[in-house]
Amino acid sequence: MSVSNNVIVLAGGLSHERDVSLRSGRRVAQALRDSGHNVIEADVNATLLETLASVEDPVVFPVLHGGAGEDGALREVLDLLGVPYVGSNGPASRVAFDKAVSTPIVTYAGIATPAQSALPHGMFRELGAANLVDALAAKIGFPMMVKPARSGSALGSAKVEDAAGLPSAVVGAFSYGDIAIVAEFIEGTEVAVSVIDTGDGPQALPAVEIRPSSGVYDYTARYTAGATRFLSPAPMDADVAAACAEMALTAHRVLGLRDLSRTDMIVRDGVPYFLEVNVAPGMTETSLLPLAIEASSATFSEVCARLVEAARTRAAAGVAEPAPQIATDDPEDAPA
Repeated sequence: MSVSNNVIVLAGGLSHERDVSLRSGRRVAQALRDSGHNVIEADVNATLLETLASVEDPVVFPVLHGGAGEDGALREVLDLLGVPYVGSNGPASRVAFDKAVSTPIVTYAGIATPAQSALPHGMFRELGAANLVDALAAKIGFPMMVKPARSGSALGSAKVEDAAGLPSAVVGAFSYGDIAIVAEFIEGTEVAVSVIDTGDGPQALPAVEIRPSSGVYDYTARYTAGATRFLSPAPMDADVAAACAEMALTAHRVLGLRDLSRTDMIVRDGVPYFLEVNVAPGMTETSLLPLAIEASSATFSEVCARLVEAARTRAAAGVAEPAPQIATDDPEDAPA
């Protein structure tokens, strides 16, 4: 009996990152076609369930950014339907997507992180910005970063230099969700390390250093060709590169992720500081995971194909799911 080579690439959706998702989806679809797969491109809409039912033994490759694409909701539906897919499961995706939850978990695991506070919209509204500014300034200090707890592509993020700019930055973050993260701003070199697992265990790809010409790696810098210079492998000492790789692998493990992830970090004085982890990394021409693949010994088409086959093999074998290693009150229970 022949094994199906049908793959449904899911892209688009209704998040603020729809356009980026569509670009990522087109690139993944072409890569899989180049490797001999029969690819169906689909959006998340009322016809999706019909599409899933009409394709024989498909594997889904979700390339959805933000919202339902990364918060685990769609992956829960795929599990409910028994459709195998590339990437982390619903619960792990939900934890990783929420910076108010994922950052404390990786901190507990021994990863260096900027000091941060999670500020719910209701609390901000009831207590008033003026009453919180002094407390945030004392705990976090200026400059600081303000960003939504559950968003990607730097949407709703702002660097705040002084108390006067904090209220408007928080309001801007609230336009993308009901919790804002106020975090210590760490000056250093921005680096991203992707992790790939095609069945032989998680492997860290070469680090990518990010040098935006504007000085800020915002939405425009991320997705405009020529707006940012990327160096991969990142020019750094071997011990620093190893520390960055170890951080990405640890985050992947303690958050219970699988198949692929990308950890963003800042390196200051040779020490990497965790910023966030992404379970649905961008796959566009200017995205970091494809750049890391190009710096390795593999090709983008090969990696996409191997991820699909790993998902199909996992489904056939009924492999147990990893689980986030949630912190407990007992330090002796901390992950090693």
